[in-house]
Amino acid sequence: MKRAIDKLEPFQKAISKAHLAAAGVSIDALNEKPLIAIANSWNEICPGHEPLRKLAEEVKKGILEAGGEPVEFNTIAMCDGIAQGHSGMRYCLPHREIITDSCEAMIVGEGVFDGVVYLAACDKIVPAMLNAAARINLPSILVTSGPCYAEIKPNESKELRQKFLRGEISEREVIEGTLKYYTGPGICPFLGTANTMGCLCEALGMMLPYGSLIPSSTSMRRFSARDSGIALMNLVRNGITPSQIMTQDALNNAVTVLSAIGGSLNALIHLPALAHELNLKLEWKDFADTTSRVPVICNIVPNGNLTCVDLYKAGGVPAIMKSVEQFLDTDCLTVTGKTIKEELSKKIDVDRNIIRTVDDEKSVANGIQVLYGNLAPEGALVKTSAVPTELHQFEGVAKVFNSEEECFEAFNKKLIQSGDALIVRYEGPKGGPGMKELHRITEVMKAIPNTAIITDGRFSGASGGLSIGYLCPEAAEDGPISIIEDGDKIQVDLAQNKISVDLTDEEIQNRIRMKKTFSHQQEKGLLGRYAKLVNSAKEGAILK
Repeated sequence: MKRAIDKLEPFQKAISKAHLAAAGVSIDALNEKPLIAIANSWNEICPGHEPLRKLAEEVKKGILEAGGEPVEFNTIAMCDGIAQGHSGMRYCLPHREIITDSCEAMIVGEGVFDGVVYLAACDKIVPAMLNAAARINLPSILVTSGPCYAEIKPNESKELRQKFLRGEISEREVIEGTLKYYTGPGICPFLGTANTMGCLCEALGMMLPYGSLIPSSTSMRRFSARDSGIALMNLVRNGITPSQIMTQDALNNAVTVLSAIGGSLNALIHLPALAHELNLKLEWKDFADTTSRVPVICNIVPNGNLTCVDLYKAGGVPAIMKSVEQFLDTDCLTVTGKTIKEELSKKIDVDRNIIRTVDDEKSVANGIQVLYGNLAPEGALVKTSAVPTELHQFEGVAKVFNSEEECFEAFNKKLIQSGDALIVRYEGPKGGPGMKELHRITEVMKAIPNTAIITDGRFSGASGGLSIGYLCPEAAEDGPISIIEDGDKIQVDLAQNKISVDLTDEEIQNRIRMKKTFSHQQEKGLLGRYAKLVNSAKEGAILK
């Protein structure tokens, strides 16, 4: 193979080697070895990213053993858990694009790399790295930190938070109690966006088998990182690039696995964005078609009371894929150099107490639904597997808020009651701007029965209850959600995939014509640019 650095003009090649040598890369390696970029989102802020520094050292060992020369750089990574419940959450989705762009700038801009290992964890960073791999299209593999162990059950962690909200325990007690759930560095133990997107990396073929759910801070996690470095070198030598792995069929496989695990709704913005980078297409109707056929086959929180480590012990993503093999295109290639069919032909132990068969009576389809109606003409999303059965049909009275903060204020003043349909608007990609995740609202509303949350904002993968989000068109684009008034009757029927307001089309259009213009404070800098450039949630919140 001809290395990237050897394609440079002779004088520039010599100067580039001189700069790399000055940074510590050996001259002999520069003369003969493929140069491998390690794009690492390590930091000391986000628990999911703290282990990545050590894992990068294991990746380097694998690359060196297989005859490559690793060169590492870093990019940013926010923690959604820290950004929740305040205006900082507006930066989380936009920073997905920053990470992708930064990887492009470093890897394409330097022009000397033959392959890339992307080290990532958490909600927006794994999708960002996938987007970068697709856009740059050098031989690539993803490595993540894995979920942390939990010493207490998910329902015990939730109850701790409710006790704090009721004033029954102190701040110190909720922190110390929570550390029995988040026991140390690693990805949060539930099936939120972080672990969902890790699982989908495996389903896409961009990560080694079992690589998403091996627990953090274990020897097996380190071995997997080392093996990923070796696997990357095989991809480089064989010229296998992400576009050969992440095909349309591979994207469809990812949607199938998403449906089977009952994963995060955020995948319905991240996978369409990835498809865009690949010059492919994935629409919400494609998700709806798959989720109506492929049942949820495990009860990982928020769909039940088990953690992602429990799912790993039960056989992990390979066991999930084996269980839904009939719905997969198994001819798709993976980073092992083998097809999914070849990987699934290996011995895979499955714990059927945790991972059910698709024909089990408890395996019910429509774990994720796309709802339509006069309130959401272009669709809205709900994680049905986390909605109590008694709320599958709901009729309530609208209480309207133009921001998350307004809704919190009403809750604190005890102005929200059973039967209310909370309309939280102007939190979409443009309206926020930034499309905040309203997980804290879903948490506090658990204390008030028979309520719904309807928003053009997003939800955490850990959110439950009747939480309907990602509504399109958003309020800032004059969607019907922008003209809802206090007292309007809202109907939701999950059996019919419907969400509506008790208004005629004529009444809706009259209100749209008469409504006053509303927007949050004009933003400068990043958020101001984002508001001008971002597309709708159903298109992946990509930048035009």
